[in-house]
Amino acid sequence: MDIMLGSRRRSRASVCRSVAEYAGRLGWPVAPGTHLVRGGRAERCSCGRPDCALPGMHPADGPVPLPLREGASPMDVAAVWRAHPDAPVLVAAGHAFDVLDVPAAAGRQALVRMERMGTPLGPVLALPASPARVAPGQPGDAHAPRVLFFVAAGARSELPALLYRMGWDDAALDLRCLGQGDWIPVPSLPVGRGGDGGTGVHWLRPPNGPQARRPPQARLLLGILAYTCHRRRGPEPHRERHAERLTDRVAEGAPDRYASAGGHGWASA
Repeated sequence: MDIMLGSRRRSRASVCRSVAEYAGRLGWPVAPGTHLVRGGRAERCSCGRPDCALPGMHPADGPVPLPLREGASPMDVAAVWRAHPDAPVLVAAGHAFDVLDVPAAAGRQALVRMERMGTPLGPVLALPASPARVAPGQPGDAHAPRVLFFVAAGARSELPALLYRMGWDDAALDLRCLGQGDWIPVPSLPVGRGGDGGTGVHWLRPPNGPQARRPPQARLLLGILAYTCHRRRGPEPHRERHAERLTDRVAEGAPDRYASAGGHGWASA
């Protein structure tokens, strides 16, 4: 019993250190989250609301004001997690960052290419399958794992115009942007250790270095991400060749006018 209690205390201390890193060092708004509870054949949200729109993907209710923000003390963090033991850690998008959200296979392929090309990158997060992550009517498999690329805040409002200029304005493209009002689950182990003790949430690129606080503009990543998402859907060969050339030019810093002219040339073919 004493061994188990000591292990739980160490685990909670690790969570608090990680939350302090997210809120204090990175300036990310942080909150304890809900989780999925098995009930019979279905899963429900731990908040208890039968009509919950985001089961297991929103902050938990509680007496402590949320979210924790930059400057939160270790005592603030400990008080919140005492009220929500074992809660997952959520960070709020739309403040310090937005997130480009793509299927896991496309995201991992794009990440390899970006690293090879020297594309500026912020944190990159891998998420397991979740029935709550894709809203009805959106493209994509709601139960499939995802990869999230952290980019500068404001990307969600810019995304439609960016995709249009690059020639990727395809309603079936499985690429989304999360921003103001969205919450992202992150590993609750200390920053930089990668995984999250069995939940499947882990960093592919942990939030270390200056670009964790100042992630890159979405346009620097968007061409490669859109191309890999499109390619995995089985595009037409002539469009794929044109898209790959355009993506390389955009990633290398080609002017937007090239992206506009080249993108529309093949997208409307």
